[in-house]
Amino acid sequence: MRTSYKVILKATLVMLLWGSLFPCIKLGYAAFSINAGHIPSLLLFAGVRFVLCGLLLVGFCGIRHEPMRVSGKKNWCALACVALFAVVLHYACTYTGLSMVESGKTALLKQLGALLFICFSFLFFKEDKFSIFKLIAALLGLCGIVVLNLDGASWHVTLGIGEVLVIAASLCTVVSNVSGKHLTRHMSPLVMTGYTQLAGGVVLTVAGLIGGGSFGSLSWKGVLIFGYILLASTLGYGMWYSLLKSNDLSKLFIIKFLEPVFAAIFGILLLQEGFSITYVIAFVLTVAAILVSHLEKKKE
Repeated sequence: MRTSYKVILKATLVMLLWGSLFPCIKLGYAAFSINAGHIPSLLLFAGVRFVLCGLLLVGFCGIRHEPMRVSGKKNWCALACVALFAVVLHYACTYTGLSMVESGKTALLKQLGALLFICFSFLFFKEDKFSIFKLIAALLGLCGIVVLNLDGASWHVTLGIGEVLVIAASLCTVVSNVSGKHLTRHMSPLVMTGYTQLAGGVVLTVAGLIGGGSFGSLSWKGVLIFGYILLASTLGYGMWYSLLKSNDLSKLFIIKFLEPVFAAIFGILLLQEGFSITYVIAFVLTVAAILVSHLEKKKE
């Protein structure tokens, strides 16, 4: 299955939206005076975000008269799996990790799961075949992640709790996308996205409230930032799961390598985060991984 230019452009737009969210979430912490070290408040922030996103999508699907019914125990289990891994676990790890790690670095570390899936996609989908090109691409991407974690010129790899949480989030992404692709064969991608974000958001909100989470303050700046986060999340996930329905997941994950590029760019523009030589090397290795993967596609 060849990836059309429209699919590539649409997926690139999704990566731009997702990449912009990393620094915007940090700006949201500051705008709402949320203590980045208080995990319940971070969970509450994520929960409110996805409850509202889910309600927007479900309402939109209702206006469009999309089939809203979920039939069969298997589909309910798949829906719960996507909600658990795509929202609850993924964002609990991401939001907590993001409070400890730079946004550009977070976005790069989150590609580890995609790299692993590209190598072993044949275990989940028959149309994806293993090849030496995929292995080389994965190794190049892994080298980029290792370089990213080098501690200056001392050549010691730093892997703290923040990095571990981000890597865990990347593995949750793979599980949720595999389950989501199977589920889109039986229901509308937009309905699935709305249900899973609403359910996952409720779990995160309740967990945050039980833990004593709160929004420190309310301002117009915070409302505008949160509004953009809602818009980017709703559009991004809606488009992504629509693409997931009719395209190979491994090919979409190759395009997903653009997410950290956009995250780093927005991190520099919005947060004045530094761009060290390790970022340059990591980006070069990541781009090389993308090119090798495209060589593999041309060969097919």
